[in-house]
Amino acid sequence: MNSIGETCNELKRQYDACFHTWFSEKFLKGDTSDSTCSHLFKMYQQCVKKAMKEHHIELKDMETNYLESEKEKRSYS
Repeated sequence: MNSIGETCNELKRQYDACFHTWFSEKFLKGDTSDSTCSHLFKMYQQCVKKAMKEHHIELKDMETNYLESEKEKRSYS
């Protein structure tokens, strides 16, 4: 799956690859230190935050549950 921002796709790919390696080669063998990919995660997180701002998406909007609410029932036509 691509990132929310097209410019973040390469950082996402790098982070996903790092995470997969860390998870399979370290975490599953008992090493729970998550610092291995933290630098990539921080760069990717900054990129995503910037993309969200460019798309006028607020983090609080992502946390709001719209299912079975009045907002979901509203017609947007």
